[in-house]
Amino acid sequence: MPKRFQTSHVALSFAQQRLWLIHQIDPGNTSYNELRIIQMIGALQVVALEQSFNEIVRRHEALRTTFELVEDQPVQVIHPIATANVTITLVNVCNLPEIERNTEVQRLIVEESQRTFDLIQGPLLRCTLLHVGEQEHILLFTIHHIVSDGWSIGLFIGELAALYKAFSTGKHSLLPELTIQYADFALWQREWLQGKILDTQLAYWKEQLANAKTVLELPTDRPRSHLQTSIGKKCYFSLPATLSKSLKSLSQQEGVTLFMTLLAAFNTLLYHYTNQEDILIGSPIANRNRSEIEKLIGFFVNTLVLRSNLSNNPSFRYFLQKVKEVTLGAYTHQDLPFEKLVAELQLERNLNHTPLFQVWFVLQNAPMPNLELAGLKLSFLEAETVMVKHDLKLDLSEKPEGIKGFFEYKTDLFDATTIARMAELFVKLLTIVVEQPDIKLNQLREILNEAEKQDQFLKHQEFQAARSHKLGKVKRKGIISAG
Repeated sequence: MPKRFQTSHVALSFAQQRLWLIHQIDPGNTSYNELRIIQMIGALQVVALEQSFNEIVRRHEALRTTFELVEDQPVQVIHPIATANVTITLVNVCNLPEIERNTEVQRLIVEESQRTFDLIQGPLLRCTLLHVGEQEHILLFTIHHIVSDGWSIGLFIGELAALYKAFSTGKHSLLPELTIQYADFALWQREWLQGKILDTQLAYWKEQLANAKTVLELPTDRPRSHLQTSIGKKCYFSLPATLSKSLKSLSQQEGVTLFMTLLAAFNTLLYHYTNQEDILIGSPIANRNRSEIEKLIGFFVNTLVLRSNLSNNPSFRYFLQKVKEVTLGAYTHQDLPFEKLVAELQLERNLNHTPLFQVWFVLQNAPMPNLELAGLKLSFLEAETVMVKHDLKLDLSEKPEGIKGFFEYKTDLFDATTIARMAELFVKLLTIVVEQPDIKLNQLREILNEAEKQDQFLKHQEFQAARSHKLGKVKRKGIISAG
């Protein structure tokens, strides 16, 4: 991949162009804010931390890029490091009483997650450091998705650890200089993806998605509003170690990946809820298939649309092979940017749901280094409320102790109890298919229906018992008072 000769006013990548358009339509949309919250325990050297952030910004042009219109076309404007320095905002809350302090920390996290970015003025990276105790800090750093992605966050944390270790001990950075930058990739992508290559990619996806039902009719607790919202929450769950091991064994036996097995199960769960036999699910792919771009921070990730057909009541084993075919076909044609696909399909735009799919599935494999800074004990924290892009997302990851994950959902559509029940059913479904891979999907749905009915019955019984107990206490209190 050649290094560009242009130093400014570079064309956007296809992915950046779509986010730019979304920002023009809805500049208040904060669902593309990539916020990370890190608790730091120990003697933090704030100057070394700020120095580390600025060295990362120096190294990666994407982090000092803004976007503006030139002759009615959006372009990347790459700023010199001297004008793009990061200043860490310090907020001291350690003098507040504990309850007030915790409330204030949560308020500041929510406030940060909902602060918009100005793509024209920048900067597109913000850092806030909350001083919450004598040797306790909480770092909030937020990057707009137009210059970053999940893989980039892993790179950022890895470089931050290496740089802080050096700077906090008075040493220089030992990180090797980058040979190319994100803008080089953007220009290369536009030059490469045209002619026969583009036609071949487009032809596959147009055939794959022909006559697809692009709205998944998930039953919601509340009707959908006219405009999309971004407020959401997460429901965490984990699979028993034995079930995780069984899923891997089933995948090996069937000649598929764990991703394919979990995707097939998720499709089956959505079929149970919607009775819809034609299902589209979005899934990310790193799109870093060239060695030169593996170490670059930038917006590379692409979205694949995975279409599943659950008609004719197949067995789970048979359906798993169909999912394998779809997934491998998508991987083979992964170079077409999702943004280009949406434009070519000329889909009708609707402000209350995303185009092509509304449900997202991911099995995490982005490299994430150990969270450590010299002399500090670190841990990721989660915000109580998150900014979401889709109605529903299932996010899974492999851990030594088993598969863990969460459902992320829009709170104006779903109640927490609904999603918790969905997580329980998903685990039950997985337990059944590893034991009976030849089970027919409709039979599996019947089992899930019975499980839901039983769950509702038990909850009703518990409610009645609690109500009776409460009424009994009221009566006894009345008798005592009357005496």
